[in-house]
Amino acid sequence: MESAAAIAKELRNWTEVIDFYRKASELYMQCDRPQYASDSLAKAARAVEDALPNDAIKLYGDACVLLEDDRKEQMALDLYHAVTNIYVKLEKYTDAVAFLLKLGLAADKCNATNSQCKAYLSAVIVYLYAHDLKQAEKCYNDCSQIDAFLRSDQNRFAGKLLSAYREGDVEEIKRVSQSRSITNLDSVIIKLARKLPTGDVAAFKTNAAIGEGEALDENDLT
Repeated sequence: MESAAAIAKELRNWTEVIDFYRKASELYMQCDRPQYASDSLAKAARAVEDALPNDAIKLYGDACVLLEDDRKEQMALDLYHAVTNIYVKLEKYTDAVAFLLKLGLAADKCNATNSQCKAYLSAVIVYLYAHDLKQAEKCYNDCSQIDAFLRSDQNRFAGKLLSAYREGDVEEIKRVSQSRSITNLDSVIIKLARKLPTGDVAAFKTNAAIGEGEALDENDLT
């Protein structure tokens, strides 16, 4: 089946590529070999990634499920990275964040702390690239409930970046996002970080000031 899929790939018959690899995966599962079954789906995803990105996402997702059901979360991490990269290329940033958070959870289950922390930092960066400071801060605060991330270098970096956004300090945002702290992230995420900020950050500072003013007014009334 996999050989047939390889031939179909050469012929650029993407539907048959998927069908043959899925059949190979089913046969591996019948033989109780989930790792090989997952690998077949991942091969299919890589083969059609450029031509059929949405199908590739589904294939990668199914491959992850097989590995997680077999308690092989460590082997699924690269697949989560692959899905995230596709979503970023498609400019579906909310979906990209969702998979980064799934990656973080999978990394936590296999004690891959560094991968977990990098996933959470990447999620914050993706939200900031999408110019959504509110969601970036919520993501940061939620992830900071996890002790491993709270004590990490990635957490401190994210904190500095968010602080620069709240201050509306474009130069500081650029300085932080160009630092060496992000060099160990996925190349797709690094490219996003290097382009920060993507919009007018002055509004963030204005909104923050208004929020503080409202808080003071409320205190004065009491």
